[in-house]
Amino acid sequence: MAQTKLADSNADAQRPLPNKPSWLRREWKHLKKNRELLLLATPGILFKFVIAYIPMIGLILAFKYFRYDQGIFGSKWVGLNNFEFLFKAQDAVRIIRNTLLYNLSYIALGTVAALLLALLLNELSGKLIKIYQTTMFLPYFLSFVLVGYITSAFLDHKGGFLNTMIGWIGLEPHKWYLETAPWIFILPLVALWKGIGFSTLVYYAGITGINTDYYEAARLDGASRIQMMWRITLPLLKPLVIILFILGLGNIFRGDFGLHYFVPNNVGPNFPTTDIIDTYVYRALTKLGDINSAAAVGFLQSVVGLVTVVTANYLVRRTDKDNALF
Repeated sequence: MAQTKLADSNADAQRPLPNKPSWLRREWKHLKKNRELLLLATPGILFKFVIAYIPMIGLILAFKYFRYDQGIFGSKWVGLNNFEFLFKAQDAVRIIRNTLLYNLSYIALGTVAALLLALLLNELSGKLIKIYQTTMFLPYFLSFVLVGYITSAFLDHKGGFLNTMIGWIGLEPHKWYLETAPWIFILPLVALWKGIGFSTLVYYAGITGINTDYYEAARLDGASRIQMMWRITLPLLKPLVIILFILGLGNIFRGDFGLHYFVPNNVGPNFPTTDIIDTYVYRALTKLGDINSAAAVGFLQSVVGLVTVVTANYLVRRTDKDNALF
């Protein structure tokens, strides 16, 4: 009997293993299984392909001396010469510094404020929470042209609300658009006011997805609301915070053009603290018409964003593999 079992086991060991299906066949099987979902996603996929991927052909302008009569593919290759525009510019250090520091401040301030508001929203109940959500989310839909007008209503030298308030307490009104120092604080506040609603709702959605059994168990153990926030909510939101932080770093070298152009009103005296790479390139493009340099700067911003995201994700993966983006 033992010899029979041994012979059967040897026969099984010598029997050739079935061939695994190829990668292409597995993917085809997966798509066929989810064909309804693929059909629903087709309009979005086509839209993304047409708007985001086909225009990437224009990236070759960053390495060419473009001439309209020769077209994109017929123009002369110039290598990396177009990238010298940014690094040899007189204000290169200033605009790169402003872009990096402002983006870091937007990420840090927005993350902290959104988490705080999401925690406070979670403590509300009833119809009142809908009012707060709508009030916070409404500025997100406003264009920066309109936000610029709203900011002007506050900062205008003659009839601005802020100067009127200053005049009531006996102080001289400020010419905010001709000063540099105040914009270090004004721009982050405007960015926070406009974008805080979207970030807050993202974190609030993450909070609502937390299993309520954790809170019930903590409440039975006598935990306070602050302790439940600190010991349950924030640790469980950590993966979401890390993912949004990594995605935010992807735009670390790309400033918000609308914020830095329309809100400061593109006034020269405040350029030292409001000018960033995008606004500088825009003015150079409108004055010089240098499409090649503008394309080179845009290509460089995308490459730096990609490297930043990959590096940040690698560091997260080294310390906490479960919370990495990929």
